[in-house]
Amino acid sequence: MQRLQSGRHFLQIPGPTNVPDRILRAIERPTIDHRGPEFKGLGLEVLEGIKEIFQTKQPVIIYPSSGTGAWEAALVNTLSPGDRVLMYDTGHFASTWHKLAGKLSLDAQLLHGSWREGAKPEEIEQALVEDKDHTIKSVCVVHNDTATGITSDIPAIRKAIDRAGHTALFFVDTISSLGSIDYRHDEWGVDVTVGGSQKGLMMPPGLSFNAISKKALVASGEAKLPRSYWDWEDMLNANKQGVFPFTPATNLLYGLQESILMLLEEGLDQVFSRHSRLAEATRAAVQAWGLELNALNKSEYSNSLTAVVLPQGHDADAFRKEVLECFNVSLGNGLGRLNGKVFRIGHLGDLNEPMLLGTLGAIEMGLELAEIPHRPEGVRAAMSNLIENNR
Repeated sequence: MQRLQSGRHFLQIPGPTNVPDRILRAIERPTIDHRGPEFKGLGLEVLEGIKEIFQTKQPVIIYPSSGTGAWEAALVNTLSPGDRVLMYDTGHFASTWHKLAGKLSLDAQLLHGSWREGAKPEEIEQALVEDKDHTIKSVCVVHNDTATGITSDIPAIRKAIDRAGHTALFFVDTISSLGSIDYRHDEWGVDVTVGGSQKGLMMPPGLSFNAISKKALVASGEAKLPRSYWDWEDMLNANKQGVFPFTPATNLLYGLQESILMLLEEGLDQVFSRHSRLAEATRAAVQAWGLELNALNKSEYSNSLTAVVLPQGHDADAFRKEVLECFNVSLGNGLGRLNGKVFRIGHLGDLNEPMLLGTLGAIEMGLELAEIPHRPEGVRAAMSNLIENNR
């Protein structure tokens, strides 16, 4: 018999994240006519406001879909059957994007990674230098891989592409970094940025995004992959009037309106600083417990989530089950080759210090109950770190 849980559930997976009350209240507003004048005002506001979150002056297209849809949209709007695509395997989600590209009849080349380090610019540069005829049409990288807790250096990869003198488009997935880790679509020279609503934007799943450069728009005029629902041209033409070529997710757009307002009220620099502070405290706890971070390089530690490796012989999923049943805290599971080996702590979105400490306290108690070797010093270490960083 399942035990009755009092209090609020702690959703500490790396997405979907906690949805703040302000956004919940916005979403529950009465649905309006998506062809009427009131909706046009909403549409124009969110289409303009979301540009600030991507740090771009170029168009951002909003789809009613999960991030997987935005992956597909990025590819089908810019590429033709048989085109070569260069991807880097930083984790489960990079690998899944690669599989999707193959299903679209693209020649998707995957540079294999350890799942413990980010994409290596020098390996991408070498692959592009060897492509003398410029048959590679795009380079695809996940900025922050949600499965592994690793953030790749996007400006360094842009520089690698430029050093190679290659014409490939540059695509970046920011599904678990948008609104939580500094990301600059225009300044970093990205052609298509993919995003989603359910992580740093603090919303439920259901909206995804393509931020697109002028170069990507030119490529879309020459691309031959079939597209209908995902077609940028139809979307951009309708968006000029604040509407969409099909029925939009009206109430989620209310939520997006509130999300953008909340992020800009706090200030993007402060949002990124808060995420950095909470992430650093989480890592301090893990290291104080004597456990291992999945990410090997300090410069690539994720500020959205932390993937924790359990000692050999201990099942991470059994541990997560213990924490959920005893303390009503949900932690992320290991995906792909990390299944059963790691658990993931989400520390992004609508989160503050007391919420994080509650999560870390539940984990520390769970480690004791599951008899996993550790030092019971993690929460204290996180507290000391937070105190120091709030002085």
